[in-house]
Amino acid sequence: MGFSMDEERDPPKIYPSGTLQQKGFRIEKFYYESLPDLFVPANLYVPDNIKKPRAAVIYLSGHSHGQKVNYQAHARRLAELGFVTLIFDTIQFGEVWGNHWGAYNKGWFNWYSRGYNPAAVELWNAIRGLDYLATRADVDMENIGATGISGGGSQSWYFAAADPRVKATAPVCGAGTMDSQVGERRIDGHCDCMMINNGFQIDFTDIGALIAPRPLLIAQSDRDELYGIESTHQFYKTLSKFYGEFDSEKNVSLVETPGGHSYHPVSRKAIFSFFLQHLMDKKVASETIADIETNAENLLPADSLNVYNGTPPETDLTKTIQNSFIKTAEPPIINSREALNAHQNKVKDYLKSRTFGAFPDSAMAFDGEMIYRTADLSKFGNNTYSFNSEKGWRLKVNIFYRQPQDKKSPLLLVLRSPGEERWESEGYANKLAENHNIAYLEVRGVGEVGWAPELDWHVRRSAAWIGRTPASMQIYDAMRALEFCRTLPEVDPTKISIAGRDGMAAIAMYAAMMDEKCENMYLSNPPETHDQPSPKNGRDFALELLNVLRITDTYQIPALSYPTKTYFSGEIPPAYAWSDSVLHRAVNDQLYIVN
Repeated sequence: MGFSMDEERDPPKIYPSGTLQQKGFRIEKFYYESLPDLFVPANLYVPDNIKKPRAAVIYLSGHSHGQKVNYQAHARRLAELGFVTLIFDTIQFGEVWGNHWGAYNKGWFNWYSRGYNPAAVELWNAIRGLDYLATRADVDMENIGATGISGGGSQSWYFAAADPRVKATAPVCGAGTMDSQVGERRIDGHCDCMMINNGFQIDFTDIGALIAPRPLLIAQSDRDELYGIESTHQFYKTLSKFYGEFDSEKNVSLVETPGGHSYHPVSRKAIFSFFLQHLMDKKVASETIADIETNAENLLPADSLNVYNGTPPETDLTKTIQNSFIKTAEPPIINSREALNAHQNKVKDYLKSRTFGAFPDSAMAFDGEMIYRTADLSKFGNNTYSFNSEKGWRLKVNIFYRQPQDKKSPLLLVLRSPGEERWESEGYANKLAENHNIAYLEVRGVGEVGWAPELDWHVRRSAAWIGRTPASMQIYDAMRALEFCRTLPEVDPTKISIAGRDGMAAIAMYAAMMDEKCENMYLSNPPETHDQPSPKNGRDFALELLNVLRITDTYQIPALSYPTKTYFSGEIPPAYAWSDSVLHRAVNDQLYIVN
């Protein structure tokens, strides 16, 4: 999620705004400051006549306008059952409308590069809400529950997994397997907050394992647009076995109800019974418990429950928290070869773990094969080879020979760009490295191994959910192509260079840095940063790399790739002055320009 639970925290500052007395309980209205200038509107439902600390439930709001107003019936019923109940607005649809939908409908795929996900803010706000409850004499901190539906359902999973103070959890319509989400394209209907930045390639079974052996009730409808019941059955079965490792199978259960993405009286009553049992040690049959109030006339209007009265604090960060919640890395000051080496290793180690964690643990055999050859097209002919990059992906590299094939010669690997015209890359490469043979590669997403542009939005979001991005897959393909070319008898393995234009220049840079064996890299118009938005439909170059901006950025890669030398076609983009300066100070080298 991008923050640590280990740092000491003071309770959040509370700003009261009124109290409403209801039959059997009161509603305390307030907002709290979860971070400096990040304010969270909340209602606390407190049962009357509390004589000793009571069990408490945090109700996590889903994607519904009005938030704590829309879901008030749940908090009311929990209070009637004796639970102190906190319900608060998310940063999306509450009294202040911020942003959950970044990549979803704004083109903010750079959130992935920043390591930002709105789920992290919601999780933090829940943790801070619980920090507040811990200061109250009327709350029994040994008996804390969490529940919610949809976005609040997924947040229930994350909250309980992250905070061991949550004793019992009841998520509703909030989880499914990655196979189902991506394979059945259910992800397309999901908010960005529903799955974390998944650099470690986890699934909801793993989230559940972090909750075990604490009590967990999973409620799921059987015709949910967003979560296939079959996937729920699958991860519930796996999770039950894991609970069994703790001799706690009885602590995990599944309530399946008919219908779409919604509550059902059966699931609501089961949740009430679940909390009564595990937080109050009361065994009450669910069918004997009254359901929530469904008559809107008996519920309170927004102007009664809202806390700002239309005027939130002037400094509130809700609308812009996506720009500051995750701290991106500042470029380091590097003045020596030793400092450069140390930072190179630091960056590559981080990327291997947090950005390229989905790279295969072991590379599969290339199984290379020459599939085309001709004496035409170049002075000494042309060959095309195919090879395995990764399971299920077989790529082609097409080599134009400027040098005789019976001797080892330098090679320049040129990455073709998406949508390029015929001979476009050839026109670019013919001006480079005249004594080199030239190889052309289409990585995933390009040419024969591409996909229709209308799939770009889906592929970019889906890839991030399973711990990848199109760019990370392309970098892996380029690295594999470099290694494959080194196995060819006509290639001098110590003199291989790489080239790319526009977005592919970034792919070339990262491939060279991670490969560590490239002699040179040739770049034309490389992007100056990962931190830039895309069109809403995602139809531009997919530059995002998970979490990369927490450690580095594109303009730093030439320096971090040293001793690989970097050549630019035309002007060097201004941001790359950082790399040029580092190379001058640390190793008495520079960035170069070729005409």
